[in-house]
Amino acid sequence: MGTPELWLLRHGATAWAQAGRHTSHTDLPLLPEGEAEARALAPLLAQQPFTAVLCSPLQRARRTCELAGLAASAEITADLKEWDYGDYEGITTAEIRRTVPDWTVFSHPCPGGESPAQVQQRCERVITRGLALAGDDGRVALFAHGHLLRCLAGCWLGLGVQGGALLVLGTANVSVLGFERQQRALLRWNAPVPAWRGDAPGSQAPWA
Repeated sequence: MGTPELWLLRHGATAWAQAGRHTSHTDLPLLPEGEAEARALAPLLAQQPFTAVLCSPLQRARRTCELAGLAASAEITADLKEWDYGDYEGITTAEIRRTVPDWTVFSHPCPGGESPAQVQQRCERVITRGLALAGDDGRVALFAHGHLLRCLAGCWLGLGVQGGALLVLGTANVSVLGFERQQRALLRWNAPVPAWRGDAPGSQAPWA
């Protein structure tokens, strides 16, 4: 008997993502390479029977979902928006640390933005909704953003939003939350699609 799975899909590359600039509500398009990353998801996702698809309303996530082949069944979900960085929108971590040493989004406030408690509430709602849609053994795809998906995984593991600090996530990479013997677990994390398919140089096909 199977168990439910939540598939986390970060959007493809944008100009600010490549530059390390914090991007929440700024509605940037994908770069051409980001669109290529999103298209590369399509063959993999076409092999998976998803019971539901949830997507952030921001265009970088919606376009990734579209190019990955799942837009027709996607439900736009405001809770999947990126962490609101407030005054730090568009600013890099290095720039913030000039005035706030050792700053991270997981450990310090974002003036004018969301608190960790607010982000955790959103993540918990997404998890509850995702599990309801998945049922006993279904898969639900979640198209969203780097920090939000890291926080969601931290909440899944019982570590809260701060647990996301331990989980690096690249653009258009795939992660899967699921269960092992009724215990919530990371089944896969930050997997690039070529490594999944086994066609990258030196790949050991960990997703076969």
